[in-house]
Amino acid sequence: MSESVISSSAPTTSGPSGWNLENSYAHLPAMLHEHLDPTPVKEPRMVVFNHALAQTLGLNGASLADQAAIFAGNELPDGAEPLAQAYAGHQYGNFTGLGDGRAILLGEQITPTGERFDVQLKGSGPTPYSRRGDGRAALGPMLREYIISEAMHALGIPTTRSLAVVTTGEKVFRQESLPGAVLTRIAASHIRVGTFEWATAHGDKEALRALADYTLKRHYPERATAEAPYLALLEGVMERQARLIAQWQCVGFIHGVMNTDNVALSGETIDYGPCAFMDAFDPATVFSSIDRNGRYAYGNQPQIAQWNLARLAEALLPLLHADEKQAVEIANAAIEGFKVTFEKHWLAGMRAKLGLFTEEAEDRALIESLLVWMREQKADFTNTFRSLSEAGNTMFNDDPAFAVWQAQWQARLKLQHQSADEVQEHMRAHNPAVIPRNHKVEEALAAASERGDLSVMQRLLEALAQPYKDREAQAAYRAPSGLAPGAYQTFCGT
Repeated sequence: MSESVISSSAPTTSGPSGWNLENSYAHLPAMLHEHLDPTPVKEPRMVVFNHALAQTLGLNGASLADQAAIFAGNELPDGAEPLAQAYAGHQYGNFTGLGDGRAILLGEQITPTGERFDVQLKGSGPTPYSRRGDGRAALGPMLREYIISEAMHALGIPTTRSLAVVTTGEKVFRQESLPGAVLTRIAASHIRVGTFEWATAHGDKEALRALADYTLKRHYPERATAEAPYLALLEGVMERQARLIAQWQCVGFIHGVMNTDNVALSGETIDYGPCAFMDAFDPATVFSSIDRNGRYAYGNQPQIAQWNLARLAEALLPLLHADEKQAVEIANAAIEGFKVTFEKHWLAGMRAKLGLFTEEAEDRALIESLLVWMREQKADFTNTFRSLSEAGNTMFNDDPAFAVWQAQWQARLKLQHQSADEVQEHMRAHNPAVIPRNHKVEEALAAASERGDLSVMQRLLEALAQPYKDREAQAAYRAPSGLAPGAYQTFCGT
């Protein structure tokens, strides 16, 4: 494995490492976590370090980029109080007990602006929740998470981020022997729908209340003083999830494993296992090797999000009302509002992609007719919308059906007062020129894992850093793979 380190330009800093850790989660009821240290590894080496993120967190990247031992779990930063979090989850619709089977929360970094971010080591060894697993991670999936999470951040979509990836000097065994690695994940928190399911499943109402109060204080402080704070919490989570899923849909992102343990109450995208971005538009698109029935297909993501939120509502029932029947009625009324909320955010996103500043009743039909045409033509999702952003030019101008739609679109644009230049600028700001194309991600992962060549990943990260700008360096990253639908599969890495 090469000893090269991928990083953004490191700011010139001096002094201590900048750790300002505490662990407020550790003060929640004991049933929600287990205190333990990461399992040391044989030979930690830094592969990727995110200097830009380090600076945001108030960390001294110039110092920490050389401290692979910390990011492998061999040493603990000052203030760390390591623990594994307990949670349950509905996996493909089936309830099961889970927990951090290969992750350790070191604590929460308090930034210079007073924000609080979880610092978690992923692949840090077995825990009481490992369920016979080895608690380790392979280099390829950890680099995938680094790439995709940074791409999502650049796209402006709420996401966990990756501070570092280190190799361990040890092998992990999946279908084959692979180089081991540990990823340092940064998150607003790791509180999940499954965390609430865990508390409710154990019948511990006080633990559930403590968790809800903690979540309100940490993520929804403006709702903590509401007349019905736990209903306000449910509504707040629903609002953020509706907006998040709408953002996924607007860039063709497919999460791949929308189990309730992968739904963060902060509203961030979490867990980049079998995720991918769609090339040719088709709502039935699935990439995950284990999603054989298409439960988590692109077109199903909104309704699955609502289903997951219904599980959160069920977990919160003991707090919503003392009478179970009334609690169910309250929960159902809240969950039923998801479709309207999602529709609002999705329409807003799609209007922006088409340069529509105002709202007209026929907008949904205009959007849907374009998507129907794209599906029939197997048109590339990203490139079609980006092409429309270039003064309305597309590769389909000689298609009669497209010409009909384009005439309708142009007529709609005339109902607003913005100039053609303003429309084009608005569209360019909402239609990425480049996304993490699946074949380019695989090229980068293969080069790093098989040959120790990090330069391919470096160039990919540079192309993804400014996705809404047309740059010559991005040209090679805009073409689809050319693979037939269904020919590309992704894997969860465990």
